[in-house]
Amino acid sequence: MSSFTTAPFNVAIVGGGIAGVTVALGLLSRGIPVKLYERAECFHEIGAGIGMSPNAERAMLSLDTRIHTVFRNFATPNTEDWFQYVDGFYDSHTGDGEDLMFRIYLGNRGFEGCRRSDFLTGLAEMIPENCIEFKKEVISVIEPDCHINDDRKSVLYFGDGTVAEADIVLGCDGLRSKVRQLILGVDSPASQPSYSHKFAFRGLIPMKKAREVLGEDKSSTRYMHLGHNGHVLTFPVAMGTILNVVAFVTDPGDWPSKERLTLPATKDEAIRYFTGFGPVVTSIMEMLDDKLDKWGIFDLFDNPVPSYVSNGGFIGLVGDAAHASAPHHGAGAGCAIEDALALAVLLEDAAVMLQKSSDIAQKKRVLQAALSSYDDVRHERTQWLVRSSRFIGEMYEWQVPEISNDPVQSLAEAESRCRKIWDYDIDGMIKEARGLFATKL
Repeated sequence: MSSFTTAPFNVAIVGGGIAGVTVALGLLSRGIPVKLYERAECFHEIGAGIGMSPNAERAMLSLDTRIHTVFRNFATPNTEDWFQYVDGFYDSHTGDGEDLMFRIYLGNRGFEGCRRSDFLTGLAEMIPENCIEFKKEVISVIEPDCHINDDRKSVLYFGDGTVAEADIVLGCDGLRSKVRQLILGVDSPASQPSYSHKFAFRGLIPMKKAREVLGEDKSSTRYMHLGHNGHVLTFPVAMGTILNVVAFVTDPGDWPSKERLTLPATKDEAIRYFTGFGPVVTSIMEMLDDKLDKWGIFDLFDNPVPSYVSNGGFIGLVGDAAHASAPHHGAGAGCAIEDALALAVLLEDAAVMLQKSSDIAQKKRVLQAALSSYDDVRHERTQWLVRSSRFIGEMYEWQVPEISNDPVQSLAEAESRCRKIWDYDIDGMIKEARGLFATKL
């Protein structure tokens, strides 16, 4: 990393989820001043378990090794080197309740999970208090005129009547991003996510209870239980003391709430949706708590975001704000960390270039080039992820007519798509981003 103490520009980050916190840490570790604005009263993560694939861990190491250390402190090792995909619908011919359809090699530390809240809390503790402001809901961002040669910055207006200024604003505010609405316009179809017509029951089962019912094998590593119009993902978290369950179902209707993406549900409701599945899936549903939440699966598939950077060039979108995808690949958080790394590298190069310059016009050109290069290097991969996540979720529920429940074709599709995510060349991305930046200038 560069040796300068402080960059000649500052960055405002809107949103304190995994995307916002990792961007903040990556920039701070490179000497770039950051202020993170979170609308809630404290850091919090919705959801239970989260998995990180190898590409995400490599991005963490390049972004800030402390991020990787936090993840490793909470990551629960798999006891099996293979991701198991089983027929959760039909009774098994082998006597254990489910037939193996196919499996994908994970290898040592290939795809491990932890609780989202543990990971986020560990990361947030490393951000200095003077770099964070809570209860700050952004209602507007006014970008400076890039054609006027003055040192005006973007101005952020908050719901409490306060304002702030920053050279660059990064929207890390998730699926229903306010910053995305401000960039695209509230009437743009891409400003709002769309319902994928799937939702998920999510729960945590004490491992002792899970092992008594499922056995050690099915409770100690990653399993995907496939079936007609539904599938269930299970994997251990909390250092093997809890089994994380995400049970997806297809819903042909509309999501019943315009305000809330999560709604109360019951174990009986989950059991009803998985009626007709095999005994293993049924037993998983029966182990869930009596009161649950069901999570609407929304994404940006129907109306993709055309660019992750504003027309003026000083506001960018990161993570779900840019490319919210269905969770069927388990890659959303990992791709957000890739985004954070690309931005950190590019803004570090921008800081080096501007270190000895006081030319305002040059400063604007350099920052615009950095964000434009970020958009160029991240857009294609992340938009592919949005599309592939929709496809793979349908494939897991035997809804792709040319594949159905054929294990050979399912393996070919799942393997190639997973490898495209897991084997991503992080160093190559950094090199490409820097090359684009140099070319633009």
